[in-house]
Amino acid sequence: MTSDTLFYILISILIISFIVDKVLDALNAKHYKDPIPPELSDVYEEKDYLKSQNYKKANDRFSSIASSISLVVTLFFFYLDGFAFVDEWARTFSDNTIIIALIFFGSIMFASDLLSTPFSYYHTFIIEEKFGFNKTTLKTFLVDKIKGWLMSAILGGLLLSIIIWFYESVGSNFWLYAWGIIAVFVFFINMFYARLIVPLFNKQTPLCDGSLKTKIQDYAQKVGFKLDKIVVIDGSKRSTKANAYFSGFGSEKRVTLFDTLIKDLEEEEIVAVLAHEVGHYKRKHILFNLIINILVMGFTFWLLSLFIGNPILSEALNVALPSFHIGLIAFGILYSPISELTGLLMNFISRIFEYQADNYAKETFDASPLISGLKKLNKNSLSNLTPHPAYVFVYYSHPTLLQRYHNMKK
Repeated sequence: MTSDTLFYILISILIISFIVDKVLDALNAKHYKDPIPPELSDVYEEKDYLKSQNYKKANDRFSSIASSISLVVTLFFFYLDGFAFVDEWARTFSDNTIIIALIFFGSIMFASDLLSTPFSYYHTFIIEEKFGFNKTTLKTFLVDKIKGWLMSAILGGLLLSIIIWFYESVGSNFWLYAWGIIAVFVFFINMFYARLIVPLFNKQTPLCDGSLKTKIQDYAQKVGFKLDKIVVIDGSKRSTKANAYFSGFGSEKRVTLFDTLIKDLEEEEIVAVLAHEVGHYKRKHILFNLIINILVMGFTFWLLSLFIGNPILSEALNVALPSFHIGLIAFGILYSPISELTGLLMNFISRIFEYQADNYAKETFDASPLISGLKKLNKNSLSNLTPHPAYVFVYYSHPTLLQRYHNMKK
């Protein structure tokens, strides 16, 4: 294979991926005006359903424009030898391969994020504001951006430096060491996410004593689930949308409730949502996902080790001097179709897990408050009640509300 052939393969992957996304978006958009299923007729009143349709259309138009501009900029960057330019610029600062790689990726990521910031601003302060969701201030928006940059620079830079060091030190077996380091990092983040990462962006406070806390503790005791940490997160500082999630293992496990969830749902509905989250833990879903993700990372690093030393990866991007960081760019694009396939599989498994967690809540608590709670959450987020099946298959990590309703009514 010549470098020119590889170049056009990379371009083809980018364009085909874009076309597939747009076809799925178009199929999904055709269902925006579908009548509400009778089982969900109590979710929206007529004016609210019209509002949800307008919200979906606004997001669809925005997504199409943003992704189209992103593709055009990316293609221009490829055809104008942008990677070669950034590589040459990075080499003016140092001869050290790790420093060059850090400057290379840091420059590209920073420029990319700067270009995407106007789109992020528009989505937050125009679309989300128009439909009543946005609670983010400009200060919070900017501070979040800066914190995100710092986290990416520190954590991403550290991990990249270690991987390149292993590559240069141990040769073709570097993938085993890199896999081990990333696996430890992923486990550590999963374990201490709520303690280390969340406080950088949100305030967490213990759930106050009262009837809700008592009901949650009574349920946890009933199912033999030791739960010492129930915290409330100030999600309302950014959005009116509600959520709840489970995180951590062992002594670090905790349930996090958004303050918007407590505001929107009745106490029985909140306990039902909690029962669903406990179901994920009891059915070992969290551990399974962690193990699968680590195995997929191992497979990815192994494939990387087979390709990264081939100079054709750098030559395809018109970079004369082969390097790990240039090869990583080309490999990342070549790997994306495999990533899409593994993503499809993980979404399929995730939807099965959601059914199992719903069933656990139904068996150990009650299906009715979970159904009513899910209906409220979908209404308050103007969710799509009639998505196209193909769109669900590719993108949804959860079953649709209608599918979950039928499952719990069995």
